[in-house]
Amino acid sequence: MTLSDEQLERYARQLVLAEWGAGEQEAVGAAAAIVVGAGALGTIVAAYLAGAGIGRLGIVDDDVVELSNLARQPLYATADLGQGKADLLARRVGALNPDVVAEPYPVRLEDANAEAIVGAAAVVVDCTDSSSSRYAVNKGCCAGRVPLVEGGVAGFEGLVLSVVPGRSACYRCAFPTAPVDARSCAETGILGPIAGIIASIQALEALKLLTGVGEPLLDTILTLEGTTMSQLRVATARRPDCADCGALRSNPGDTPQS
Repeated sequence: MTLSDEQLERYARQLVLAEWGAGEQEAVGAAAAIVVGAGALGTIVAAYLAGAGIGRLGIVDDDVVELSNLARQPLYATADLGQGKADLLARRVGALNPDVVAEPYPVRLEDANAEAIVGAAAVVVDCTDSSSSRYAVNKGCCAGRVPLVEGGVAGFEGLVLSVVPGRSACYRCAFPTAPVDARSCAETGILGPIAGIIASIQALEALKLLTGVGEPLLDTILTLEGTTMSQLRVATARRPDCADCGALRSNPGDTPQS
């Protein structure tokens, strides 16, 4: 892939970074990413990946736009109410950057279809809002050895974890069982900007995994408490008995962008 004059102008501000050259830009442009969930996290992640020049972007969500979404999902408008999120977000990011092949998957990702959906991706960003969906995404990524960026928000708090299956702790390693008292955003509440912050970190992690730039949050859970802006990094590790990744062996050539 050779960058055109238009691409050199479009990506000029990131190409001028010492850590980000034509090689990194071409790696992103040749890569396919899957964003699972087109809500508060997914809209922001999709916009930043498209803006950065991702080659293909799959968007997985079977939901429609509701009025209560608009306070924290800025790529949708009041006129979009009732429209399918996957198709709508694919159109929006395609308009943002015509270099991107945006592909909607208007389905719910579950154990039965997870591996088929994520298997061809270079990175998956999980922006779902339920434990069952997160475990399904994690299982599919581990089965296909696809790098994964996990994220979650509730109230004023959020977390991010990056995963390279077979090399670092997966989501199930970090959280072997779902919390019994987990509540939805409708129950706990959420303020839009905290979702935007966590989603931006997820997008950055995905780009780091694709290019090898920087140090991704492998074996590390980053948590953020928005009322005080305090951050905590919690170390985690692979579990030999993990049902999703325990049987995987690290390849000698594994790198974050593999």
